[in-house]
Amino acid sequence: MAKPEKKTAVINEAVGIFSDADSLQSAVDELEVNGFTRSQISVLSDAKTVEKKLGHLYKRVEDAEDNPDTPRTIFVPAGTIHEAQGALIGAPLYIAGVTGTAIVVATGGPLLAAILAATGGAAIGAVMAGLVAKHHADYIQYQLDRGGLLLWVSLRDAGHEKLAVEILKKNAARDVHVHQLPIDSLWAMG
Repeated sequence: MAKPEKKTAVINEAVGIFSDADSLQSAVDELEVNGFTRSQISVLSDAKTVEKKLGHLYKRVEDAEDNPDTPRTIFVPAGTIHEAQGALIGAPLYIAGVTGTAIVVATGGPLLAAILAATGGAAIGAVMAGLVAKHHADYIQYQLDRGGLLLWVSLRDAGHEKLAVEILKKNAARDVHVHQLPIDSLWAMG
């Protein structure tokens, strides 16, 4: 007796390529306003992750858009990057300032020591914030150099499919289309 064929479950996704980060951000904002959750929205992982997962880098983003093995990551809004930068500057500044003040008070030392400690903390934070900004800018530029920024939107039903496609097109995405992705490949993404 022949074994029944195993059916692979699939999910529909809308895909679009953006020529700039502002258009991508605008599309994500509009998707979220219209009921799409962050868990339904993904972007291409960084080059290191892509190379590790696929064993090679892609030459054009079009090569990656319909490949179910293409590693993805959650979309991180520009505002979140700025918040992270602020935290990276603020936390070391705060810690150094409090520590410096405590030392000055405990030892009866000059106020200048506390100011210098706080300044050093701010400098460390600024360097770390600069690294975050550079990493994000490099991530964006790498994809733009290969044709654009990829965005995938997981779809719940035909109504969401139509809405997602409209939003992507409205926000200047090109090569907008819907494809099916095997659900088992979703668990392997990273």
